[in-house]
Amino acid sequence: MQQRVKPVQVIKYSSQSLEKEMDDLVIVEEPLAIRIGYGDIHHRLQKNLSVTMRTPGHDFELTLGFLYSEGIIQHLSQVQSIRYCTELQRLEEHENIVRVELSPDLDLSQTLYERNFMASSSCGICGKAQIESLEQQQCLTLKNWEYRISPTFLWEIEEKLTQNQSLFSYTGGAHAVAIYENTGELVLLREDIGRHNALDKVIGAKLGLEKQAMAPILVLSSRVSYEMIQKSIMAQFPIIVAVGAPSSLAVELAKQFGITLIAFLRKGKFNVYTHEFRVQ
Repeated sequence: MQQRVKPVQVIKYSSQSLEKEMDDLVIVEEPLAIRIGYGDIHHRLQKNLSVTMRTPGHDFELTLGFLYSEGIIQHLSQVQSIRYCTELQRLEEHENIVRVELSPDLDLSQTLYERNFMASSSCGICGKAQIESLEQQQCLTLKNWEYRISPTFLWEIEEKLTQNQSLFSYTGGAHAVAIYENTGELVLLREDIGRHNALDKVIGAKLGLEKQAMAPILVLSSRVSYEMIQKSIMAQFPIIVAVGAPSSLAVELAKQFGITLIAFLRKGKFNVYTHEFRVQ
């Protein structure tokens, strides 16, 4: 079982009492390396694709979500196998390296040439082409999706998100990403020290759902930046709701690709930035 929280000792101060030594929990942060095998069956190639700082748990979902949201794969049938690497020398690498074997007929030459996949737990994937790369991938606009939601519905799912953030309740150090049906049913929720990792875990888990067209509402406990919108476009979420603030490029991208972007969701308040027709 992978460790997701770690006990530590702290000295706690407050204005009402003297310092006090106490036990506490912090969220675990460890590197996850993603390796892929690809190419012709008689001439397989391998590549160390990415290293991301993440909270252990749901690592295969994170890997699949990353591959999907970055345009490496389009569906699960292109994945032949996924496993942890076992031929390792150092103990600290145990369950921290994932190997994915991709279908021999998947052509990655141009995709791998154009991408820089290094990441941290805070910034996501940086340094690649911005909006133009999504246009070149012919991402579908979401303007014609006819889902409608109410303000009451939004405040209800914000409360549900808080209630289901177990890692955050223990440590205060985790982001959460959830998807909901427009009936209010919680379909999936994942937590991670990195907000983009939590989103990749949800996208990877969503790939295994029988009804992927369902669950149109994505809810983030974090702020909304470009890479969060980019991943959401690839995964076809027409409604994104965030507790935090959006960036300028996030708003621009959501507007261009038909996403209803809602942010600063608080009890009794929220802001709608794009495609407000879905909020009634």
